[in-house]
Amino acid sequence: MNTTENTLSIFALGGVNEIGKNMYVLQVEDDILIIDCGSKFPDESLLGIDLIIQDISYLKENKDKIRALIVTHGHEDHIGGIPHFLKQLNIPIYATRFTLGIIEIKLKEHGLLRATETHLIDSQSIIDFNTIKCTFFKTNHSIPDCLGIVFHTSEGAIVHTGDFKFDLTPVNDEHADIHEMAEIGKKGVLVLLSESTNAERPGFTASESLVGGHIEDAFRKASRKVFISTFASNIHRVQQVVDAAQKTNRKLALLGRSMVNVVSVAIKLGYLNVPEGMIIEANEINQMDPERVAILCTGSQGEPMAALSRLSTSNYRQAAILPGDTVIFAATPIPGNEVGVSRIIDNLFLLGAKVIYGSGHDTGLHVSGHACQEELRLMLTLMKPKYFIPIHGEYRMLHQHRIIAESVGVEKENIFIIKNGDVVDVNNSIARQTRSVAAGNIYVDGLGIGDVGNIVLRDRKLLSEDGMLVTVITLSKADGQIITGPDTISRGFVYARDSEELLNEVDRLVTTTIQTAQGANGNQRNVLKQSIKATIGKFLYAKTKRNPMILPIIIEV
Repeated sequence: MNTTENTLSIFALGGVNEIGKNMYVLQVEDDILIIDCGSKFPDESLLGIDLIIQDISYLKENKDKIRALIVTHGHEDHIGGIPHFLKQLNIPIYATRFTLGIIEIKLKEHGLLRATETHLIDSQSIIDFNTIKCTFFKTNHSIPDCLGIVFHTSEGAIVHTGDFKFDLTPVNDEHADIHEMAEIGKKGVLVLLSESTNAERPGFTASESLVGGHIEDAFRKASRKVFISTFASNIHRVQQVVDAAQKTNRKLALLGRSMVNVVSVAIKLGYLNVPEGMIIEANEINQMDPERVAILCTGSQGEPMAALSRLSTSNYRQAAILPGDTVIFAATPIPGNEVGVSRIIDNLFLLGAKVIYGSGHDTGLHVSGHACQEELRLMLTLMKPKYFIPIHGEYRMLHQHRIIAESVGVEKENIFIIKNGDVVDVNNSIARQTRSVAAGNIYVDGLGIGDVGNIVLRDRKLLSEDGMLVTVITLSKADGQIITGPDTISRGFVYARDSEELLNEVDRLVTTTIQTAQGANGNQRNVLKQSIKATIGKFLYAKTKRNPMILPIIIEV
């Protein structure tokens, strides 16, 4: 992408038309700033994939222009891709104290901590990157230390809200700086990028502080152990769990690696107030009276290997859910996770537990961290942007946010619903969207980044659905005659002992195919393999209506 002189360019490499892998890019002349670097979890069709991250081809092509990665807050969909990004592009990171604390856990796990340049920022910071100056403002969300960003350019001010809601009674008494937002709007905002997660929900999002009383009430009513699961990063919720445990005279155990890591960082940095001696080790749970212990664990989204999932199948070595125990879901399932969560709830009921779950309206044990329609309308009213780009949401959310923007006076033609890679260029205060850069999904599988593509996934899908058939033949190099075999092995296709006749027929077909191919094509191995695959494939489909992966292995001696 070539930008003309002084042109301001804005685009997303992740986070629009999807939930997750947020990454937004601002470019002015030869200066590029990146906002957030999140990841997204795969759905069930992406077999074996651990994470999905952004295609950063454009950034790699323009690596000398990148000045920094600025992180709005510490949720996985905003920081989960950072270690994989840094392995390809090592650039400075700017983030708040708590956000940096969580990022540093990831960098340490990946062996990147010493090699990474990090800078601490807060709402009062001012950073000058040649053609772009950055200032910040406080927002509320379901994690501490969240910021919105103002990018001051020669074209005008560009505002990125980060994830936000307007919580007038926040648990940590850190209020959103509404006065500063109004001041930013008064000075003039050229383009607003605002999150759209709850754009379909009317009204206001309830305050996090309302959850505390419901958690305490559930703790008081529990007659035995209490297990409570929430997002590890929701330190405000964790604080309310700590407070409820203290008021009901319970000790607190932490289960799950992310819960232990994040809580440790929060205590160390002073974001979590835990009475001395309250937290116990997991191996102490069974040594205490059941009514004197609470367990805070990961797994509220049905993750198969998380603590709650393993507890629900009695597969956690240091703790067990017994009849009469109470299990609380202090989170609602993210779209796509409902099946996994339902499976865990069923297992918990089978164990005889009392399970408290459902949305905030049903139980009072969860509220969203994202702005609903009236708060989105308030943000737009405060900022008064000339141009508006709804971000952070699936298409229907972006569409609803556009309607909200029009309702407060933003001109319809000044609203851009973009796809990942679509570039909005601003020149002489006029914005246009006419071009795009490379964007897409990169799959992380183990240590590999991007080495698993559609062909590998297609093979995995085929193997998972119809299995595989391997046929091994040894041929003479001299005359191409069969020395041994064919020997046919089935894995995930049919059980060999029950299908001897079918597999014997496959062997006969392979022998016939080899003999026919010898006369027509000599010993061309690739031709022979293709002939074997085609013949066996046609036969097996006719007999079984299945299409296993067929692997002919030809050995010449």
